[in-house]
Amino acid sequence: MRIAIASDHAAIDLKAALAAWLRDAGHDVADLGPDSGASVDYPDYGYKLAAAIADGSAERGIALCGSGIGISIAVNRNPAARCALVSEPVSATLAREHNDANVIAMGARLIGVEMAKACVTAFLETEFGGDRHQRRVDKLTAPAL
Repeated sequence: MRIAIASDHAAIDLKAALAAWLRDAGHDVADLGPDSGASVDYPDYGYKLAAAIADGSAERGIALCGSGIGISIAVNRNPAARCALVSEPVSATLAREHNDANVIAMGARLIGVEMAKACVTAFLETEFGGDRHQRRVDKLTAPAL
């Protein structure tokens, strides 16, 4: 699978660990930065990740920052992205099954590497449930205000 991953400075170590683990599992991983622990602004990297989803260069995305909150808000500014903040595998599974999430966000200050891997595994292995959920996902993409 083509997976884009991005973070801010607070999550650079988690990003590196997940990117290496995903590559070892045979995935095509695009690391969208940053490349160092120097302070950066999470919206810049959230927008880059959302653009990769929107233009089709990535099928799924992983967004990381200190809490996961800020970067998830940034990713969700792009209508093509459906980013869910997750903290354990059940929320990652439901994000895919019910919401057809194409990006998950996690907080590096709140989650360990092994739990993050468990969330990513659930996210990548779960299919969208379709059926009654499709109507709701359609409304996320094109809200009738």
